[in-house]
Amino acid sequence: MTESEYKIINVDSSNVDDYDLLCVKSKKSSEGYQNKLKWFKERVKEGMKFKLLLVNEGTRGFRSRGMIEYIPGEYTWRGVDAIGYMVIHCIWVVGKNKKKGYGSKLLEECYKDSKGMNGVVVVTSKKGHWLPNPKLFIKHDFKKIETVQERFDLYVKRFNENAPFPKFYPINSEKGKDYGPGLTIFKTDQCPYTPGAVSAAIAFAKKHNIQHKVISITSKEEAQRSGFHPYGTYCVLFNGGYISYCFQNEKGFLKLLNEKGIKLE
Repeated sequence: MTESEYKIINVDSSNVDDYDLLCVKSKKSSEGYQNKLKWFKERVKEGMKFKLLLVNEGTRGFRSRGMIEYIPGEYTWRGVDAIGYMVIHCIWVVGKNKKKGYGSKLLEECYKDSKGMNGVVVVTSKKGHWLPNPKLFIKHDFKKIETVQERFDLYVKRFNENAPFPKFYPINSEKGKDYGPGLTIFKTDQCPYTPGAVSAAIAFAKKHNIQHKVISITSKEEAQRSGFHPYGTYCVLFNGGYISYCFQNEKGFLKLLNEKGIKLE
């Protein structure tokens, strides 16, 4: 892998219009992309970094095929207490560009920007979806230090062995009851795919005559301490109980509810 084969660009407010934010890049005028763009520009002021992987595709030139987004722990939009650490929000390499070492190259960018900090933290899920799989981080000697809700793990690569460990903020299974019956959808603008997920959830609720409401999370404090899920920036409750943190179609919602012993009429 040579420099002529790929580039990694630091995208910020000054050059984002010349590049893209990878997700939904073919629909820059869409609600999701525009919401993300506004959110992105505010987070850059807080020290967030967004590195875009450009791969040389010959006559097509350099095309965006991966990204990593990370931010100092005090400003993270994940449900973790990680002050002094860098927190990875997202890392993604798409399609045929996977398994070529690009994920490691993106991680190296994060390490460079984390010098002088306690280390790097990431929330993972073995089943993927909207959180990264832990395989890449295990390869880079990250250590799993906590698990919540059975499938979500907190990994850390420490640079300062004397620093306190990061941790998940507590999950409060009783808190959701305050939002009453039906479907409660919590959303932020961090992910461009969120509007599609919200629309699918609302469509499901309407089809099955389920009460529903959408609540916007507008601050890092709300995202960190929602008490529902460590992803922080999107969550769906049913009758006050957590059921999903990512896009679900009707079949997906029915499967999740069935797993909890809930059958709709």
